Order: sequence, then structure tokens, then C-alpha cells
Amino acid sequence: MNKTMLFALIALTAIVIASSFDLQLMPHAAINIPPKLLGTELYVCPAASSTWDALAINMRPISQYVIMGFFFVTMILVFMWGWELYQNLLKDKFSRDGFKKPWGFTKLLFWTIVIFTLLTSTPNHFRTVHITGAAGEWVLCENNTPGARAVRANSIR
Repeated sequence: MNKTMLFALIALTAIVIASSFDLQLMPHAAINIPPKLLGTELYVCPAASSTWDALAINMRPISQYVIMGFFFVTMILVFMWGWELYQNLLKDKFSRDGFKKPWGFTKLLFWTIVIFTLLTSTPNHFRTVHITGAAGEWVLCENNTPGARAVRANSIR
């Protein structure tokens, strides 16, 4: 296995384990909630606007056209794969050489979709919440995140 791929695999595994077991490099004190209110609260933090948020907002107008392009290229790839399978069926012999170009285009399309998804969907996109009676942009967070605030769960939409 390639050293870069092995490093990426180890780094990804470490990130998943650290986030699964709530490990933090610099933990903060958790917010204390009275025992009678436990289970009725959620924790929110102000959504920090960043470069990624601005990039995602600027890409929204063209995202529909890009998605249509992805579907067009996907259909072309399906036809390329089908054509190569048909040619192998006619020859009654499997030849790997014909699949090199469709496989290369498939990998290129896959990574293009992954990068586009990362650029258009920032981490805050999936955590954003709206609080009844509170202005601003908020995201869900843990009770020990810096800047976290406790909010009644029924006031979050």
C-alpha cells in the first residue's frame, strides 16, 4: 500500500475514534444544569462565519447546473461501462484493457463529486438550528464547547 494512502487511512481512523469517544485536545468545563431540567436542554453555539461558509454560499447559484452535469456524466459513464461489457460478451472473452478508460473516468467523477459536496456543504450546514425568539445563526454543539449555551429543546426548530 502506498505510504500516503496508509497515512490517510491512519489519520482518518484516529479522527473517527477521537470523535466517537469525545476526546478533545483541550477540554473545557461543561455547563451545569439543574437536575430537574436534565434531558430537556440542547446546547447551541454561535455559528462562526468562515471562508468555507462564504465559498458555499457563493456556489449555491451554480450548484443545480453542476448537479445536472454530474448526472449527464454519470449517464455517459453507464453507457461506457455497458458498451465495454457488451464488447466482452460478443468476444466471449473478458478483456481488462477496455475498462481502463471508463474506470479512470469513474474515479475522476467520484472524487469530483466528493470535493464539490465538501465545498457546498460546510460543517455548519448540517448542524444549523433556529431558536425561537433568538436572532443570529446557531449550530448544535456539546456542553463543554467554548461559547456553548443551554436552550430548551422545545424552542429549537
